[in-house]
Amino acid sequence: MKILVVDDEPLARDELSYLLKQNRLTDSVYQADSIATAVDKLLQEKIDVIFIDISLNDENGFQLANELKKLIQPPLIVFATAFDSYAVKAFDVDAVDYVLKPFEQSRVNQALEKVQAIFKLQAKKDNSLTVNSHFGSEKTKIISITSDDKTKIIKQHDLIMATIKDGALTLITNGQSYSTRQSLGWLLSRLNKNDFLQVHRSIIVNINSISELEPWFNHTYQLKLTNGMKVPVSRSFIKSVKKRLMM
Repeated sequence: MKILVVDDEPLARDELSYLLKQNRLTDSVYQADSIATAVDKLLQEKIDVIFIDISLNDENGFQLANELKKLIQPPLIVFATAFDSYAVKAFDVDAVDYVLKPFEQSRVNQALEKVQAIFKLQAKKDNSLTVNSHFGSEKTKIISITSDDKTKIIKQHDLIMATIKDGALTLITNGQSYSTRQSLGWLLSRLNKNDFLQVHRSIIVNINSISELEPWFNHTYQLKLTNGMKVPVSRSFIKSVKKRLMM
């Protein structure tokens, strides 16, 4: 798994990063010393879990945690802090675990096992569905979702967005979501390019489902969709998004 450590103290970041790298579940560890640098890293990499300190100079780790909750597929959150009085509040923002300083290898391993258990449950749901495509006229193109010998036909104009994480492609309509192991590029090549727009390396949205473009952290943006979901626009896609939205 890809892990981001957010802490304003270099020694604490290095210590936790070292302990995380000793665990077999860790693929790579990234560091950030503020909310702004954390957001930058989130836009560059598909982070699976974030270890966040509560005290970040003049900022607060809960600020970042609350913003992450707005994302359609946010990374999992583990608080890693010297404060033991915020545990209840941490779980109010759906934190997976709460690890206290000074860090111990066994406690860090325990937190990663909890994260892995959640990923395994998600993977079972992902593996139960497969996606096939059907072709018609540009207005009637459809995507078919096959599961348990039953096929769900999705009209492209009903597709709100699609996102990929850990190799699982999730297609989202109003009130429903469907998963497959196909790639985002595979889906993008089959969609009507007049109606769909890539806004992030892992996200495609239906232009007709966009209701607002609003500022987010560190001069980036996020889109608000008609179903209430919010998705980030990475810096490399801001120019093309503004052009398509005639801004």
